[in-house]
Amino acid sequence: MDIQINRAAVIGAGVMGSQIAALLANAGIITYLFELAPTKRTEHEKNLGLTLNSEIVRNRLSLKAIENLKKQKPAPLGSLESVNYIQACNLESDLSKLSEVDWIIEAVVEKLEVKKELLKKIEGLKKTSCVVSSNTSGLSIEQMVADCSDSFKERFLGIHFFNPPRYLKLVEMIPNTKTSKSMIENMRAFSEERLGKTVVIAKDSPNFIANRIGTFGLLLTVKEMLEKGLTIQEVDQLTGPLIGRPKSATFRTLDVVGIDTFAFVSDTLFSQLDEQEKELFKLPRFMEELIHSGAIGQKAGKGFYQKVKTEYKSEILSLNPQTMTYEKAEKQTTPLINKAKQIRNLKERLEFIFEQNEEQAQFLWTVIARVLLYAADKKEEIAENLYSIDTAMKAGFGWEAGPFEIWEMLGLEKTLDKMKESEFQIPNWIEEMVSLNHKHFYQDNQYYEPQSNTYMEIASQSDCYRTSLLSNNKKIIGNTGASLIEIEDDVAFLQLHSQNQAIGLDVIDMIQKSVKEVETNYKGLVISHSGKNFCVGANLLMILLEAQSENYDEIDHIIQLFQRSMSQIRYSKRPIVVGVFGMNLGGGVEMSLPAASIQASFETYMGLVETGVGIIPGGGGNKELYLRHLPSKKSLTSIDIQNAANQTFEKIALAKVSTSALEAKELHYLGEQDDVIMNRDEMIETSKQKAIRLWNQGYQPPLKKGIPVAGESGYATMLVGASMLHKAGKISDHDLKIAKKLAFVIAGGRVPKGSVVDEEYLLDIEREAFLSLVGEPKTQQRMQHMLLKKKPLRN
Repeated sequence: MDIQINRAAVIGAGVMGSQIAALLANAGIITYLFELAPTKRTEHEKNLGLTLNSEIVRNRLSLKAIENLKKQKPAPLGSLESVNYIQACNLESDLSKLSEVDWIIEAVVEKLEVKKELLKKIEGLKKTSCVVSSNTSGLSIEQMVADCSDSFKERFLGIHFFNPPRYLKLVEMIPNTKTSKSMIENMRAFSEERLGKTVVIAKDSPNFIANRIGTFGLLLTVKEMLEKGLTIQEVDQLTGPLIGRPKSATFRTLDVVGIDTFAFVSDTLFSQLDEQEKELFKLPRFMEELIHSGAIGQKAGKGFYQKVKTEYKSEILSLNPQTMTYEKAEKQTTPLINKAKQIRNLKERLEFIFEQNEEQAQFLWTVIARVLLYAADKKEEIAENLYSIDTAMKAGFGWEAGPFEIWEMLGLEKTLDKMKESEFQIPNWIEEMVSLNHKHFYQDNQYYEPQSNTYMEIASQSDCYRTSLLSNNKKIIGNTGASLIEIEDDVAFLQLHSQNQAIGLDVIDMIQKSVKEVETNYKGLVISHSGKNFCVGANLLMILLEAQSENYDEIDHIIQLFQRSMSQIRYSKRPIVVGVFGMNLGGGVEMSLPAASIQASFETYMGLVETGVGIIPGGGGNKELYLRHLPSKKSLTSIDIQNAANQTFEKIALAKVSTSALEAKELHYLGEQDDVIMNRDEMIETSKQKAIRLWNQGYQPPLKKGIPVAGESGYATMLVGASMLHKAGKISDHDLKIAKKLAFVIAGGRVPKGSVVDEEYLLDIEREAFLSLVGEPKTQQRMQHMLLKKKPLRN
């Protein structure tokens, strides 16, 4: 990656512009956020004696946007500290700052003439090496720079971030005819590596790739619903996870996006398409009525759904498009839905659905088949290849599989016959493909290219993104919970694959065996996997069943094994690197904290949450988090033991979970030896490289040494807040009992303040506290409630 971007400017501090600035700030890039300078003072500014020339007045709009970033949900900032990377600017007195930056992103109103005028102004201000981009969801990139020089065009491209840009991975890059190819590749690499994005190159066509197909699919679904007389609730049950789409399905998605925002996207397309295609993107009348009445979705309190409060509870109502009234949203169970839900594999589930003849199956067939055909029909117009279309729909709309991947699952020839029976029009290149006896869109890591009637290699990713490290490698040992795999460079990989990656006896057994194997034959060990979340904690069901059977000796044995395996990770003779991402809770954190290093994806939500089910961490997590709060380089006399104990107690007692890896650093779940990576696809490779680097540096495990504790006086101090909350009736008797057990463990038991104890002693009192709590009926009630309801019980 030749391009170095250390400073950036975002012009336009609206919702999208400010969130792009937040994304850049999360990546540690100094970002100037520009907005217009106000032409009038507020009454408050007048009372303060400020003038229009006062900096705080001139930057009022960008300052307000920056302040709003701190309050928005979901949070655009990975940490409130990240806001310090954003500097408020205005488009009058601060324009000279544009000459300092390496990347300028304009994110002003979606009007072509406004963007053209701004880009022409930027051309006269930017430095030669600066890259300029327009964040647009569908305007012509070529027309934007029609009046600019060729040298400007070479370093200009469209860049479409999906909203919200922190959480949605897709970035569409749209070059103009003069854009430098090397610059595109460099910006692609930068966006993938530094911003953690999935990048596709789109052609300069209306609404590009994902919004073109996604908008078509959403409107088609609405129109088919009206034609077949289905309800909004019924359609959302059918068009969500059942067919490999997000839980928000169709109408909940539109409510979240905003019906007015969706209408703007649809109108943009409508205005640019030929007469034949326009009809596909015309909003149904009832949606126009919703917009006219202000019922534009979640931000207005109602749209396709409305949440209303009754005397006893809140309930969700759904719109009846025929009467334009809201009715109670009832979940409809049908034999088709019930049977399909039981099929876990998407391919098998879709095949089952399309074999049925009832109305719901016919509805889904029409919607999915026509989306596949539309993607094929527009392939040449919107994308470089069909692989990019699949990637865009997965990363931008959260589909489990893209259109051509779905078609591949269902079988090209088989579906073509059914499409022809349904009298759907088949694109010419699909007919030609079949006539040449090509029956697959994908084969042997290749995709079909219609222009050459051949298969092309899927572009191999750089070393940073080689999740293929796990394929074609030797399995050393394994069981139902995990497998130890030999990967490159004398590093082994412990791949977790129990349900939800929960830690049970099978995983514990594999950790112990893997550490021994690695210490004998390898340079290091990486622990991770490629699922949705790193680890949801220990196997709660196993512990509950043993507790209900009063098998406390067995529970004691399990917890001892867990503690020993965590100690093996801590004191392994070879570096162990744990790659975490998504939710990493409870036992998953306990497995991470003792490692030589943690590689954390930016979107890592990390916390010791055991108090929520009536227990405390049992695998050494209390001790490990306490150690991370003790300054290791200070003498015992200068360490603030009480402060370390208080902070540890607070985080565990309140079950604090980080909202990002940056916040995990602030909470001490991550330390100086741990790294945050923006792109989760880097996880396996960068973890492997970290293990090798530690080995090459002559890695030595930490020495076992005594731990200073707060003792009895520290125990009392920790409980002051909890006791006050209990007296005020804000926590229950059982909450206080848990707090007392936790404080006792963190304080090191009944010893004087400043006593130095060994790890085994702390692990013993931790285990005793765990066992005493797990035997409590109220703890077992909490555990059972969590397993059944997936939320904590406060009893």
